[in-house]
Amino acid sequence: MSALRPDISVAVLNQRGQEYLPGYLGIEILSLAPGQLNSRMPIRQLHIAPNEFLHAASVVALADTSCGYATIAHLPPGAQSFTTIELKSNHLGTVTEGAVACVANAQHLGRSTQVWDAVVSDEASGRTLALFRCTQMILWPK
Repeated sequence: MSALRPDISVAVLNQRGQEYLPGYLGIEILSLAPGQLNSRMPIRQLHIAPNEFLHAASVVALADTSCGYATIAHLPPGAQSFTTIELKSNHLGTVTEGAVACVANAQHLGRSTQVWDAVVSDEASGRTLALFRCTQMILWPK
């Protein structure tokens, strides 16, 4: 398992996203540990689709942000950054109020790629709403 970067913390990750999509959506990073990141997103009207269900893109944004921030925290020494090369989501349910939670877990932490799985759930009940997987390509200085 790759070690956490000492310069990355929950506070750094939350600050990093404030002026970008994660901040706009209200995504909050709650905890970071080797191989895992926990987050949440309080549901607001902007997260809801015109059909009055939680918009799939909101769920994907939470899961992708969680896995992406976890990747940043687990970059190998000397790596510059990363980019997502594949993602997949299965949506199993919806909520329209409260908050959604996400737990991202590392499945592979390699020198050239990382694979992360995330489960998005209703924060109040724990009911699974979506399963998500992404592959990240590690970027190295030229």
